[in-house]
Amino acid sequence: MLRATCFTPSLSRACCPLLVLILRVPSAHRPHRRCFSPFREYHSSLSVKGSRERRLILTENNRYLCTMPLAAKQSPPSPSEHMSKKAKKKAIQQSPEAVLKQKLDMCSRDGNVLEALRLYDEAKRNGVQLSQYHYNVLLYVCSLSEGAAAESSPNPGLGRGFDIFKEMIVDKVVPNEATFTNGARLAVAKDDPEMAFDMVKQMRAFGIQPKLRSYGPALFGFCKKGDAEKAYEVDAHMVESEVVPEEPELTALLRVSMDAKNVEKVYEIMQRLRDLVRQVSKSSFDMIEEWFSSEAAAKAGVKKWDVKKIKDGVVSGGGGWHGQGWLGTGKWNVTRTEMDENGVCKCCKEKLVCIDINPVETENFAASLTRLASEREVKASFNQFQEWLARHGPFDAVIDGANMGLVNQRNFNFFQLNNIVNRCQQISPSKRLPLVILHKSRVHGGPATNPKNRALLEKWKNAGALYATPPGSNDDWYWLYAAVSCKCLLLTNDEMRDHLFQLLGNSFFPRWKEKHQVRISVSRENGLKLHMPPPYSIVIQESEDGTWHVPMSVEDDLQTSRQWLCARRSKTH
Repeated sequence: MLRATCFTPSLSRACCPLLVLILRVPSAHRPHRRCFSPFREYHSSLSVKGSRERRLILTENNRYLCTMPLAAKQSPPSPSEHMSKKAKKKAIQQSPEAVLKQKLDMCSRDGNVLEALRLYDEAKRNGVQLSQYHYNVLLYVCSLSEGAAAESSPNPGLGRGFDIFKEMIVDKVVPNEATFTNGARLAVAKDDPEMAFDMVKQMRAFGIQPKLRSYGPALFGFCKKGDAEKAYEVDAHMVESEVVPEEPELTALLRVSMDAKNVEKVYEIMQRLRDLVRQVSKSSFDMIEEWFSSEAAAKAGVKKWDVKKIKDGVVSGGGGWHGQGWLGTGKWNVTRTEMDENGVCKCCKEKLVCIDINPVETENFAASLTRLASEREVKASFNQFQEWLARHGPFDAVIDGANMGLVNQRNFNFFQLNNIVNRCQQISPSKRLPLVILHKSRVHGGPATNPKNRALLEKWKNAGALYATPPGSNDDWYWLYAAVSCKCLLLTNDEMRDHLFQLLGNSFFPRWKEKHQVRISVSRENGLKLHMPPPYSIVIQESEDGTWHVPMSVEDDLQTSRQWLCARRSKTH
């Protein structure tokens, strides 16, 4: 296989990294040749010192090479200035490039690699100008074909994928993050995670910020091969690029560390799971159980430790962990168990802690939430709500009115919402009404026209405890901002997992939600019941004597009891 050292200075890895990377891959249809003249001119234009100049060049290339051709190129003979907007739009939609895009999208949806390759060959024969989008879809479909191909039949995508990648460069189409990521998937499909990792490294030369998905092929590829050191190298590159791993990446690192019996790395990854994931899936839960039951885990640990240092570590970390390493020696007692309502383990009788939230983190979170809401809502409307809240707040509780009025109901139920409002007032330290957030349509139409419901709305409005969000707004931003800024309880059964809440990140928001969300259940037997935040944190916890408690994630812990893993030493010191 050719390496960078084989090239002339003008084609070194530093000046044209993508070319070096691509030419490492043997063509499926022709042998290697040392004549690389088709690539010289294009890549020499990218060899500009300084990121600003490179971005300008890439922007110019992208403008002319990676966009759909103007409609005028495919328009009827009549002058384009005399065409109506509708005619221009139709001309664009019927252009060969647009038709190819639509057909490739269908291939992507169906995973039809053979049809995608046929369309590609046909387009090249007919001189259709392929854009960045076309090439990315083609590479994506080729990378998918590994799973679709039978073991006995050759993979149709892999043989052509890298040729298409090289043709993209010949056509002077500037790659983006998706291009490199699809190339990395192709490399791993050819059992070459090293090349997949090289793909990620090349992104910086093109001014491209890698995403989490960019690292997946290389990381999972090395983990599959059992190459722990290379997996750690990929992980370190992710950290350097400020890319935060999620549970699949961390559990892959955990598995390769377990297999390598690297006890320090296992400990480190357990702490990262605690910090970033908190509650693990069943597969991760089973893997952690396997670790604590292993001989390597029994050998890991110390007989004596500095108790004061451990206590100081717990305090500085906010509680629930110390981070000083495995404590104790010998075999672990590993048990699947549950917690009682106070957070006491039914196995070892240890009480879990409620981990503190830093007030500064709360303020930063409120500022971030304000910025996001202002970007996605009509700014004047959201600013008006902030001013209203400053005049009428703070509140002890905020109610997601639409959600609470529909729990176990076919239609919106003001009677149920009123019961929740009254219950909140009863448990409120100030005994004032909670803030009810409702969309304006629910305040003025439908069941709101009923005289009894109208009386309730007027009562809440006169007490300064009702806010009607304007048409076209998303209620979620309003009730969430109100609860965060008032540092109070939030009543909603919304799991807060959709795109809006993903924007808030996985670092602080889950911890805030756990301490502030109140949910309700309604049944004939028990009526209306409020489920207050638990008095302990549902997160992986490491106690001062070295005992671990690991929670399994569940869809709805009101319906399903949560399993915990309790792992404690037979002997501790």
